[in-house]
Amino acid sequence: MALPERETAAGNSFGLEIDGVRIGGISEVSGPALDQDVIELKQNTADGKYVTRKAPGRPKAGEVTLVRPLSEDGGFDSLAVGTTFEPARKGGAIIVYDAQGNPIRRYRIVGGAVAGREVDALTEKLVITYERLEAE
Repeated sequence: MALPERETAAGNSFGLEIDGVRIGGISEVSGPALDQDVIELKQNTADGKYVTRKAPGRPKAGEVTLVRPLSEDGGFDSLAVGTTFEPARKGGAIIVYDAQGNPIRRYRIVGGAVAGREVDALTEKLVITYERLEAE
């Protein structure tokens, strides 16, 4: 999907979708990164000089933290099985919405698992670990 004009491309809010369950109203997403290892290759050139070259390696696992206002809609509780979060790996997506509520970008979570959940008087926070994060 094409990104809107530059002035409206700033993300206004976020959503989370896991196993068909959609949770909106996420106000903060922190920590996602598309990182990978760096491999150092030590070689001798044709004229006998020793050089170190770098090449991209395996993608790194990461962690993303989502924060939303506490509300009566169940929020992150809808991802729970019973009263505790199952550590099972699941797939999903983080969706970035513009000011009009239109999705402008999706980040697919591969091999995600809930790592922690915290609730205070005004917000709830969910931490998801993932094997890979891919921009769609």
